[in-house]
Parts: sequence; C-alpha cells; structure tokens
Amino acid sequence: MVELFIAGGNFMWPLLLMLLFGLAVSFERLWSLSKSSINTREFFAEVQEALKQRGPEGVAEVCANHRGPVASVIHAGLLRLDRGIDHVEKAIEESGAIEMAFLEKGMVWLSTVANIAPLLGFLGTVSGMIGAFDAIAQAGDVEPSIVASGISEALITTAAGLIIAIPIQAFHNFFVSKIDKIIIDMQESSTQFVDELIRAGYDKPEGA
Repeated sequence: MVELFIAGGNFMWPLLLMLLFGLAVSFERLWSLSKSSINTREFFAEVQEALKQRGPEGVAEVCANHRGPVASVIHAGLLRLDRGIDHVEKAIEESGAIEMAFLEKGMVWLSTVANIAPLLGFLGTVSGMIGAFDAIAQAGDVEPSIVASGISEALITTAAGLIIAIPIQAFHNFFVSKIDKIIIDMQESSTQFVDELIRAGYDKPEGA
C-alpha cells in the first residue's frame, strides 16, 4: 500500500486528507443521527398517556426523558402553550427548522468530498499522462519503461479518487434517508400533538 501511495505521486496527499476528513464527518454523523433516532410510536403513546393523566407537565417530563428532535419540537411547543395553539404551532415550526439544520450539519462536506475526490483523481491522471508524454518527448522514442511510471501514477490516482468517493457517497445517501425519516417523524408527531392538545381543550390561551 505504501508503495502504491508513493507511486501515485503528489496528488495522493490531498486524496488522503479528503479520505480522512470524509470518514471523520461520516462517523460523527453516524453517532449523532443514531442518538437522534427514537421509536416514535412508543414515544407518542407516552405523550398521549401523560397528557391525559397529568396534563402538559406530564408531557414535559416525558420529553425531558427522551432525546432527539421529535421530543425537542414537542417540548418547544409546550413552552408556548399558555399563549394558545397558534403560538404552539409556530414554536414547533421554529424548533423544527433548528433541528433540521442540526440533522443536516456536515452533509454538504460529505457531498463535497464525494464530488471532488474523483476530480482530484482525474487531475492526477492528467498529470501522470503529461509526465509520460514529456518523457517520450525527451527520449525521442516510445519505450514502455520510460512511460510506465507516468501511466502508473495516472491509474493509481484515478483508482484512489473512486475508492474514496464510492463509500463517502454511500454514507451520504444513507444519512439522507435517515434524516428524511426523522424529519417525517417530527412532522407527523407535531401534527398529532397539536391535534391532541385541541382534543383535550388546550387550544385557547390561558385566561381566555
């Protein structure tokens, strides 16, 4: 591996940095998104039961005992419950936007690595081929041994760029699908929660 890395030329160093950066972002996103995922059905069943038995205070306690954006947006809505259901919906919407930004954090970098790594590899290919043709021009004859190093550099950097891009793109697509599911869970749970508040008679401001 070390020999192949050296044979790939100077472009292997930025490719290595992109690989390390892409893996670091991927592992961070994997850890963060796994913490953000909960069983939404079980959670909302607890919310419904708490609202019936203990009111908003019980729901706040349930939200405090669960991690993730679904619990966070419902808790944000509870904080505005005294102002009426319109303020609850607005608070949920604002909190949802913040949670979405957190979920999508780092995704642009994964996309960047997946797109730029093959381009860097192709640039290394062009560099290697330029070196090969330059060697031919200086030698005045086409000898396989003369151009072998340049062609080898071209092939290695191309392969390296693709080897980096493929898993990083796979990580990116996996995270996008996971984020989409969490966002749908947030939207469905918040809508159901507002409906439960209205059904329980919490749709008017306190004192109204």
